[in-house]
Amino acid sequence: MEIVFNEFFAQGLAFLGAGIAMIAGIGPGVGQGFAAGKAVEAVGRQPEASGKITVTMIVGQAMAETTGLYALLIAFMLLGK
Repeated sequence: MEIVFNEFFAQGLAFLGAGIAMIAGIGPGVGQGFAAGKAVEAVGRQPEASGKITVTMIVGQAMAETTGLYALLIAFMLLGK
């Protein structure tokens, strides 16, 4: 029994993979919200350190955002196939 894959099947799998890749967008959103909440708590405890806390939070959120951007890039690459 020979299995034949046609272009429609391959395109359907690419769409499925793109959808699964976009699930990775949930992680950065949750992580950024958690980081912002903890930064607000930290500024509430030590208002004089708000500058350092804010800079650290923004760097951490930028790192978390790259995960979502990589997932978006992979999804676009799969849709282009």
